[in-house]
Amino acid sequence: MAYFEHEGCALHYEVYGQGEPLVLLHGLGSSCQDWEMQVPALSRHYQVILMDIRGHGRSDKPRDGYQIATFSADLLALLEHLNTGPVHFVGLSMGGMVGFQFAVDHPQWLRSLCIVNSAPEVKRRTRSDWARWLKRWGLARLLSVETVGKGLAERLFPKPQQAALRQEMAKRWARNDKRAYLKSFDAIVDWGVQERIGQIHCPTLVIAADHDYTPIQLKQRYVALMPHARLVVIDDSRHATPLDQPEVFNQTLLQFLAAASTSQGSLSPC
Repeated sequence: MAYFEHEGCALHYEVYGQGEPLVLLHGLGSSCQDWEMQVPALSRHYQVILMDIRGHGRSDKPRDGYQIATFSADLLALLEHLNTGPVHFVGLSMGGMVGFQFAVDHPQWLRSLCIVNSAPEVKRRTRSDWARWLKRWGLARLLSVETVGKGLAERLFPKPQQAALRQEMAKRWARNDKRAYLKSFDAIVDWGVQERIGQIHCPTLVIAADHDYTPIQLKQRYVALMPHARLVVIDDSRHATPLDQPEVFNQTLLQFLAAASTSQGSLSPC
């Protein structure tokens, strides 16, 4: 287990393989453990770097510092600590939000950007937006992390053949620190950098599950705002695509990364 400290917070990270550096960043309530189906395939070609976002996994759970911009600053501190130079970045859900923030704040640090089932903003603009978030806000505070984890696992992995995965993910969610989880949850609300994503010029891939929480049309709209971005839809998948469709996800990502590496000379950095 490796740790580094940034602004008084000890953050857990892991490094596998050799080659161009490739960062994988997890989502809300998750940890670097959830990339277990990607590390063996990706580390044969890249130096894979995983980090537990503050408040998650084996990283510290401080009382404050839960903002997407802070998570982005933690990532930059890790890359400086490892002296990686520019990296390929893959972010799932909240990790994708951190990726968007990182891309607009630190473009020189990115070789490519891959966003998985995420968005460049989470804004409460309509009554339905407020109602949906109020419901989630209330349930997150009312229910235990064990109950939340069980419900999410049943929703994300509903197939009979996913029983073992469903049980394992429910156990992992139950290990969350509730206070840190709620603060991270609140960090997402009303965050956004969509007005700046036109500045992202590195090769960008957006991966969307066909049964993700948010519609494909929303992702199509923000992909159109980025000059070197494209969208790939993965069938028969929900929000946790790297776990429910690992083979298709890995193949899609590896093809993108190979193309992004060969295009570095023709495209400007992010």
